[in-house]
Amino acid sequence: MAFAGHTRRAFDSDLQILSQNLAEMGVLAERQVADAIAALTNGDKTTARRLVAIDVAVDALQRTIDARVVEMIARRQPVAVDLRQVLSILRIANELERIGDLAKNIGKRVLALRAEDMRHRAMPRVACMAAVMSSRLREVLDSFEHHDPRLAVDVWLRDEEVDSLCKSLSHEILSCMREDPRAVTLGTHLLFCTKNLERMGDHATNIAEAVYYMVEGRRLLGERPKVDVTNMMSAEWSGLSHHPRASTGSVRSVGVNGL
Repeated sequence: MAFAGHTRRAFDSDLQILSQNLAEMGVLAERQVADAIAALTNGDKTTARRLVAIDVAVDALQRTIDARVVEMIARRQPVAVDLRQVLSILRIANELERIGDLAKNIGKRVLALRAEDMRHRAMPRVACMAAVMSSRLREVLDSFEHHDPRLAVDVWLRDEEVDSLCKSLSHEILSCMREDPRAVTLGTHLLFCTKNLERMGDHATNIAEAVYYMVEGRRLLGERPKVDVTNMMSAEWSGLSHHPRASTGSVRSVGVNGL
């Protein structure tokens, strides 16, 4: 019994350290998202460069969590709820790392924008979508911190809201690009940014699923509410590329390395 008690205390200590690592990673990911929003809506290149630099720390924490999880499973051999907690932390860390990558991608796009681009008529709606995404991330991290499956389900159910915003905003940006060929370069950058925000929402929803599984011991049933954004964008992009006023060279000249 004494040995079992020692093993339990050792596991709890390891789990606390692992949870602290994840909390730190969550703080950094939130900072990246906040910086991405600030950089995108204000054209702040200094902030854009900072969020790109933060990504190194996020990646390092993910590797630390990966290593700790492997060690805990090998040494402590957790089962049932203990194993669910460890595996859920591993999954959440992977999702946060992807959110950080997407925020970094937005930062790279901002570095390619000009000051006058910030006056584009779509920017207020981009800022609105970014604020919604930031709120979702905060809520889902709260659901993990408080082991709150109801809050996790709420985030899961509202994924469609982010998708709908992305669909509407992408349609508006593409319309601007059709109306004015000079807006093609900016519009392409904004399309990538809105898609990255939508994908952040998907990763936040994945975290919600992990939290629910961790607490309840079962997976959320059914398909999450979803709006098909990719097919809509592909169809409209195809139409834009054949638009008589939009040159193919303009559309293809706006790539950013690593995206």
